[in-house]
Amino acid sequence: MSFNDILRLIDDNVWGVPLIVLILSAGILLSVRTGFIQVRHLGRALRYLFREEDTEGAGGEVSGFASLCTALSATIGTGNIVGVATAVGIAAGGPGALFWMWAAAFFGMATKYTEGFLAVKYRTIDKDGHVLGGPFYYIENGMGRKWKWLAKLFAFFGACVGLLGIGTFSQVNGISSAVTGFFDPNHENTISVFGMEYSVVTVITAFVLAILAGLVIIGGIQRISSVSEIVVPVMAVLYIISVLTLIITNITRIPAAVEEIFAGAFGIRPIAGGALASVMISMRNGVARGIFSNESGLGSAPIAAAAAKTKEPVRQGLISMTGTFIDTIVICTLTGLSIVMMGSWSDPALEGVQVTTDAFTKGLGFLPGRTAAFILMLCLVFFAFTTILGWDYYGERCLEYLSGKNRTAVIIYRVLYIAAVFIGPYMTVSAVWTIADIFNGLMAFPNLVALFALNGVAARDTKDYFERLKKREISD
Repeated sequence: MSFNDILRLIDDNVWGVPLIVLILSAGILLSVRTGFIQVRHLGRALRYLFREEDTEGAGGEVSGFASLCTALSATIGTGNIVGVATAVGIAAGGPGALFWMWAAAFFGMATKYTEGFLAVKYRTIDKDGHVLGGPFYYIENGMGRKWKWLAKLFAFFGACVGLLGIGTFSQVNGISSAVTGFFDPNHENTISVFGMEYSVVTVITAFVLAILAGLVIIGGIQRISSVSEIVVPVMAVLYIISVLTLIITNITRIPAAVEEIFAGAFGIRPIAGGALASVMISMRNGVARGIFSNESGLGSAPIAAAAAKTKEPVRQGLISMTGTFIDTIVICTLTGLSIVMMGSWSDPALEGVQVTTDAFTKGLGFLPGRTAAFILMLCLVFFAFTTILGWDYYGERCLEYLSGKNRTAVIIYRVLYIAAVFIGPYMTVSAVWTIADIFNGLMAFPNLVALFALNGVAARDTKDYFERLKKREISD
């Protein structure tokens, strides 16, 4: 049995039906307990993004918007471009996986709201004003100290996800594949690394990324959030405009694409095996890739949310909720729709970012030269780079909790993290995504236990917040 076969076996057991049911059940339960807050208060949540709260006397290190940008920097990455392509590919879930991404994201918005709310409610602020919060603190402070073992388990898996999963290998692999595919697609200029031949472009990309990541990471949350506040909105707007242009100029293909998505989601047009097997494959890949992209239920985003300067946990929960909406309902949908519209998903010769690049090249063929491929490469590079930064912050906070704020341990983690960024391009695509999936699933379990246990707190305080708003006891 090969290494990849072993990884796939572990992945199949971690991301089996039980975890998918658990994630969706948490989202459904929290949707009901919060009165479907993702429907009733999405407009208010989006307004909060641009309406500063009076934070005089409030704890925290960065603004609510900055904390969201930090969270988005960690979520808007290769999952939106490569992950979607991987999910809807002919060898994976097919177009039907996009529907299950939507379903997971819809209920995931309530999950993300609850995570952001709990992060602020149970965070700790030390005498130096340093904020620590996230699942490990709402497990320990919300569920009780007897559950500290579960908090430490989450922190361990969280540090691993950053170092070996979402934060490094998958992001750098996506960046190097895109850059190499653009500048040296035929690998005409190679160099030997680790006993194998790689494009010179790949090696240079890995080196430059490691240097740039190190320069920003050393600055901590303030520098990470300041970079994210600039890069994330600009790149998101550029990407959305590009994909909308593709969709509008090929608008006649939309009906067939939508039909393909729903037919695949419900097994009307099976991609492999029988109809039921096809549905299960689409559901598994759609939910897994959706969680990889927006991280609802994973427990990562609340680590950033805890740093927000706010007096109201509910308000920050609402802001956090918009992250899932922007990431999956908007960006992943645009990516998936463009791939299905252009038929790129059905080419078995394409893998990872090649699928999305093929869709861009076909759909934006009217642009001169390789402009379309360059735009996609640029967006992927910046999205993935900010994800590298955001996940270092998450991993460091997890390690702080595990080590009792031991600075030496954090510095060692930073060094290992930057080293992982450097070696990321030399990992195979299938191995990279499988490793990321495994750690994602393991990280989700402790967090989901806490969400189920504390759903009553979220329901009570949410109701209280909106009653106070109605009575004008607090400003909107």
